[in-house]
Amino acid sequence: MKELDGQLDILDAALTRGLTQERLSRGQFLRRAGLGGAAALGLGSFLSACGVGGSSSGTTTTAAAASNGVGSAAWWAKQKQAGTLDFANWPLYIDTDHGKHPTLMQFTKQTGIKVNYKEVIQDNAPFYAKIAPSLKAGQSIGYDIIVMTNGWYLTELINHGWLVPLDKSQLPNFTKYASPIVKSPAYDNGNTYTVAWQSGFTGIAYNPKLTGREITSVDDLFDPKFKGHVGMMSDNTELGSAGLLKLGIDPATSTQADWKKAATVLQKQRDDGLVRQYYDQSYVKALENGDTWITQAWSGDIFQANASGYPHLKFVVPKEGVMHWTDNMMIPMHAAHPVDALKWMNFYYQPKIAAEVADWVNYLCPVPAAKQVIAKQLQDPGVANSPLVFPTKAMDAKARDYYTFADYNEFKTWNGIFDPIIQS
Repeated sequence: MKELDGQLDILDAALTRGLTQERLSRGQFLRRAGLGGAAALGLGSFLSACGVGGSSSGTTTTAAAASNGVGSAAWWAKQKQAGTLDFANWPLYIDTDHGKHPTLMQFTKQTGIKVNYKEVIQDNAPFYAKIAPSLKAGQSIGYDIIVMTNGWYLTELINHGWLVPLDKSQLPNFTKYASPIVKSPAYDNGNTYTVAWQSGFTGIAYNPKLTGREITSVDDLFDPKFKGHVGMMSDNTELGSAGLLKLGIDPATSTQADWKKAATVLQKQRDDGLVRQYYDQSYVKALENGDTWITQAWSGDIFQANASGYPHLKFVVPKEGVMHWTDNMMIPMHAAHPVDALKWMNFYYQPKIAAEVADWVNYLCPVPAAKQVIAKQLQDPGVANSPLVFPTKAMDAKARDYYTFADYNEFKTWNGIFDPIIQS
């Protein structure tokens, strides 16, 4: 794709923002992993409310979609650019200047595609509940791109055959510029259905003034010296994964027997009085005010805490590994403008465009080459030099995928093992 002409005037205000403009983080709008909606209704009734049951396997439905030819090379060859893109995303998750989005404006200027951008996704679970009945009925949900986190609900979309396989030949920028840690993830081998939008690490944050030493290991979350001042997450995906890492088990390849072993060490951590609380997003405030000294944490939150008056707080990738989550762009079945969706995906993966988004949202950028753009052209070294936006190779090497549930029964089993620790 040709280079954009010059430094567009519409970017000026966004580029001078740096870290000076106070705003709510995306995390303040959601529990990222999206289990809150399911927990509120109960798993069985939640899926019933969606109008669909949990899939038993991805093979049947995905094969059915493929047999209809949707997403095949022949099917894509027949699709034409329509000049419209309907894009559903989370709040505060793209560069914004006085209510407008400069990168979307550039996209329209270069391609002629008008973008209807809606911040309608507050959580994975309720959004899935909203779109599942239409997808089950073979109807459009009104969006050409949606953004969802890897986890049960994304897996369900894949297993039911409700996502359009991507035409990789139209995504050369993804092939060229995407970071290795967002290519061919465990939940979508070969990026058949998804490409990363932004991502983050779930590691450990701590206050060195209170811990009295540096933190390097998941074991530190289980240190009796920090009794009553350890924060753990109320999201059972994050909690269970931490237990597995402590045991030296890769969550992505773990077994149900491993899950029970992890639950045992996590229950002991609780019984011994180490855990102050199992937190949702409020863990950040607990760390800032000293209620906790060490806690499970999301990388983007700690970056923003450092920039908002708490520079002494540290985020660490523990030696055992760090959980890597990704919010993914995908095209739902029956999308009216699939070519326009691919055009945006490819446009976004230009380093200059990815840089402008990353400089505003401050999560892990999926385009490493954007770092130099932020440093030199956007002149924001605080973002460019942060390993919480552009992780080092050593950090990338410790990135671990979450377990991908094969079916609803596995999902239910995981919840049954780890939920009692949080709720007891």
